[in-house]
Amino acid sequence: MTYTHWRPRTASPRPRGRLLAGMTAAALAACLLGAAPQTAHAATARQAERLDRGLVSVHTGSGNLVSWRWLATDADDVAFNVYRGATKLTASPVTTATDYFDSGAPDSADYTVRAVVGGVEQASSEHALQFRAGYKDVPISPPAGGTTPDGVAYTYEANDASVGDLDGDGALDLVLKWQPTNAKDNSQSGYTGTTVVDGIRLDGTRLWRIDLGRNIRSGAHYTQFQVYDYDGDGRAEVAMKTADGARDGTGAVIGNSSADHRNSSGYVLSGPEYLTMFDGRTGKAMGTVDYVPARGTVSSWGDSYGNRVDRFLAGTAYLDGSRPSLIMARGYYTRTVIAAWDWRGGAFTRRWTFDTASSTNTGKGYDGQGNHQLAIADVDGDGRDEIVYGAMAVDDNGAGLWTTRNGHGDAMHVGDLDPARPGLEEFKVDEDSAKPSSWMADARTGQVLWSTPANGDNGRGVSGDIWSGSAGAESWSSAESGLRGPSGAVVTGRKPSSTNFLSWWDGDTVRELLDATHIDKYGPSADTRLLTGSGVHANNGTKATPSLSGDILGDWREEVVWPTSDNRALRIYSTPYQTGTRITTLLHDTQYRTALAWQNTAYNQPPHPGFFIGAGMATAPRPDVYTP
Repeated sequence: MTYTHWRPRTASPRPRGRLLAGMTAAALAACLLGAAPQTAHAATARQAERLDRGLVSVHTGSGNLVSWRWLATDADDVAFNVYRGATKLTASPVTTATDYFDSGAPDSADYTVRAVVGGVEQASSEHALQFRAGYKDVPISPPAGGTTPDGVAYTYEANDASVGDLDGDGALDLVLKWQPTNAKDNSQSGYTGTTVVDGIRLDGTRLWRIDLGRNIRSGAHYTQFQVYDYDGDGRAEVAMKTADGARDGTGAVIGNSSADHRNSSGYVLSGPEYLTMFDGRTGKAMGTVDYVPARGTVSSWGDSYGNRVDRFLAGTAYLDGSRPSLIMARGYYTRTVIAAWDWRGGAFTRRWTFDTASSTNTGKGYDGQGNHQLAIADVDGDGRDEIVYGAMAVDDNGAGLWTTRNGHGDAMHVGDLDPARPGLEEFKVDEDSAKPSSWMADARTGQVLWSTPANGDNGRGVSGDIWSGSAGAESWSSAESGLRGPSGAVVTGRKPSSTNFLSWWDGDTVRELLDATHIDKYGPSADTRLLTGSGVHANNGTKATPSLSGDILGDWREEVVWPTSDNRALRIYSTPYQTGTRITTLLHDTQYRTALAWQNTAYNQPPHPGFFIGAGMATAPRPDVYTP
């Protein structure tokens, strides 16, 4: 596979930094200042986070597993020395992995690592985060509960989370959404409490708290928040839909503080709607514009009581191939509107709007094709991202790219699911009983490669390489029997024990099963339990998802974040298993990084990188990025 934002690598180091090969000083300056691109072709590098080593020490019964990030800005042949206190533990620098097991060490041991470049040891890293019981707790504080106008009391539960470097120190911070215990699905009437969002450092310091107020209803489909460095200043911003009465992290009110647009059923079907960009360090509202699209006539979205009009999705995409843009969308059962925004120089600029009801798109099969989530990927290999919106895709310029016309569904996966064929694939399950129950398509063209017969509402589906006995990703779903290979053929009759999330957890490159509060390894005869979260809860009802799962610390393997049962901490688990595989931190693979950003959107789905990780994989490519 060839991607324009990866470059061929050699074993010899090459100078890296802000000015990259293929990008002139003038071009880089124009990029950082938000100037329009001078040519139509994709940029050679993408803006990414300037990260520290993400060093962690996970205690086990026999010692500590120390792991760290191999950054895209490191030399290809960088090696590492590991220190416990002032003592160097490595007889020779580590070259084939980014972890080290310190046998017999106590849980309190203090670690640093030092990169070795060209035989010269570099400066020390930050000190390792200590996972003394196999996990690290980040203290959190629930908002005060309240009572709805009809006299129903509610409290708060920690819900979905995201990550970003909010203060520019190179360490990722958490952004947590608090949902009231009376949060509602759009199909359910009734008042809800307000939605509250916190910015939190990993030591538990709360940077700010945003309360979205009474005019943003609370539930999985209302508040999709994006955390990303949109303006390239080295600090992440936070974008959300807002309304009258929202309070930013400084206490300032957006719109009319006294307005109450709720109707007697608890829905908010009138009043202004906004899009706000918040400062990641302070929570201050830096810019607010009208939300696009406006709700207009409620019934034009498919019903008159407010279910379909308030189905929102959000994401982040590199639409110009170099810098991230914000994606905000409304609707998927009937009409769909997707708006792309740039945040540059402290202001919003709308890049384009895709509307299935426009004269350009009417009658072309784009209506009603959306999922309860989206995916962002460069599906056509031009270096710029597309939006895969369920059974259709929108090109980087806002034009419709393809549609399968297979309709709405609850789950989908986009990645290099079949490494034997070029490009990316999409696996999706369908809700329409007249359409295929599940299918896999070429993500470039939408050509369906295989499908299963119609079989009612197929509510869950997963695709990932979970078994080394079959090449490529395996796909399975709740309504279909067997485990299918990339060709659609059943490779074994036993499905996994769950149809939910995935996690690279143990030492090999096949992925594990993440469901509710545990991680299992698939086997053709039985699954093996690898982790059971202690004193934690899953989120989102029957979806049973974590607050966040992904490569956020340590090496390329994935952490999982669950709230504790009392909602007083976010408990982060990191793998205790050693690996001999070295892969650049997945945070610098921009398909994976943007997937972490959209993971909180509606029905959460696990992230996939832009290349194949699994049994028999080729050497992982090195992302070509620059850091502000």
